[in-house]
Amino acid sequence: MGLISSPSVDESHYHTHKLFLFTNYILLGTASSCIFLTLSLRLIPSVCGFLLILLHLTTIAAAISGCTAASCGRNRWYAAHMIATVLTAIFQGSVTVLIFTNTANFLGSLKSYVREDDAALILKLCGGLCVAIFCLEWVVLVLAFFLKYYGYVEGGERRTGKVQCEENRKEWPLSLQV
Repeated sequence: MGLISSPSVDESHYHTHKLFLFTNYILLGTASSCIFLTLSLRLIPSVCGFLLILLHLTTIAAAISGCTAASCGRNRWYAAHMIATVLTAIFQGSVTVLIFTNTANFLGSLKSYVREDDAALILKLCGGLCVAIFCLEWVVLVLAFFLKYYGYVEGGERRTGKVQCEENRKEWPLSLQV
């Protein structure tokens, strides 16, 4: 009778917030692991290697902006988080497809100094982490949407400044209305 209680909206919002932060932290860990795997291929001189590392750095920046958006709740951080997460998810998915379908060609464009067998194994490990990052980024996007929705519902009816200005103008004395 009193043992099972249904969570209220505040509790589900709290759990969604915690899950969002936890998923962003996992995303940070997987992206940094991917950077270390990519660096172990010794491919800094190549342009493709630099772009691959830059992609993982962008993923880390998107996860950090997600944590910031969850803690401060401003629309600017939310918009930056959503844009960065969508773009990195698209590129992570593309890199994953390249890694698993054209491993030898992809290694050739990376110009790695590691033996080809070891480099293929490292690259496939990196591809597995890219799959995890891709899935985590879409989970983060869904959770961010739910958090924004909960914030909108709890905040009540929101209006733009123009609507508020017109409503406030009706209350002004006749001499001040333009």
